[in-house]
Amino acid sequence: MTRSGPQRYPGASTAYWYQKKYGGDAMESNVIVWHTTEGRTVPSYAGGAEAPNFTALPDFDRRRLVWYQHFDFDTSSRALVNRGGGVETNTLNACQVEIVGTCDPVTHRRWGSAPHLYTPELPSWVIRDLAAFARWAHDQHGVPLSCGVQWRAYPSSYGASSVRMSYAAWNAYRGHCGHQHVPENDHGDPGLLPMAAILNAAKGGPTPEDDVSLTPQQAQQLAEIHRERAIAPWTYKGTDEPRDAYAYLRDTSAAVKAVDAKVAALKPIDLTDAQISALAEKVAAAPGLADSIAEKVAQAIADRLAE
Repeated sequence: MTRSGPQRYPGASTAYWYQKKYGGDAMESNVIVWHTTEGRTVPSYAGGAEAPNFTALPDFDRRRLVWYQHFDFDTSSRALVNRGGGVETNTLNACQVEIVGTCDPVTHRRWGSAPHLYTPELPSWVIRDLAAFARWAHDQHGVPLSCGVQWRAYPSSYGASSVRMSYAAWNAYRGHCGHQHVPENDHGDPGLLPMAAILNAAKGGPTPEDDVSLTPQQAQQLAEIHRERAIAPWTYKGTDEPRDAYAYLRDTSAAVKAVDAKVAALKPIDLTDAQISALAEKVAAAPGLADSIAEKVAQAIADRLAE
């Protein structure tokens, strides 16, 4: 089959090039299959025997993805199981991308503060760079900027889940999907990948954080809502939830603002001389209270001077 369009993604490194060793079949790729490596570095892929077409490695200092290419865009790679009989997987017009990171909440907790990607909580710069790749695949190879499958969080995405495609559905599929959707496979990666946000950005829409400024406290609340409710921060379509975690955070913030507005609307109370005298006596009788008031006054003066 004739391969059309540019075969190398601009800027991608070929430091780990496996096509010379394994060849592969020529295709006209019309599907992108997304994976996670479940590690924090570029894997060896068993010397290339299990390699995808591309690997996206996060550079946290520069807030960008570093791309490695292992096979041409329209050459079959080797990251899917392809059993005897049934359907073709690796060779069925599927370009495969591995994201260096995890979809497993257990692994995510184990890695703790070590820099890593957890697919349900991808930062906006990762969504931006994944979207740029999806846009290039669309513009140069006609891969639809669409997703006709539902995404499930790991580990419920593992094995014979309800989102695994039938042979017929896989043969007819076009667009973006995950390892969890491919028949003859049992892997559940990349878990709850925010595909809607990626495709929206690829179509020219904003990434989630482009129009939402979160304070560190809000970002922490967003992560807590995600952990407690097991829903994605920015996307809910294809899940059992009626809305995303940010919607819950937004409602909470609105409630806090309403309380703040009521407090601001309270009118100051004019104290009588007798009341002021009584308060002064209370303060004088409690040195700790006097010290606390003095500290707050000093801080207020320091804040005013800083402004």
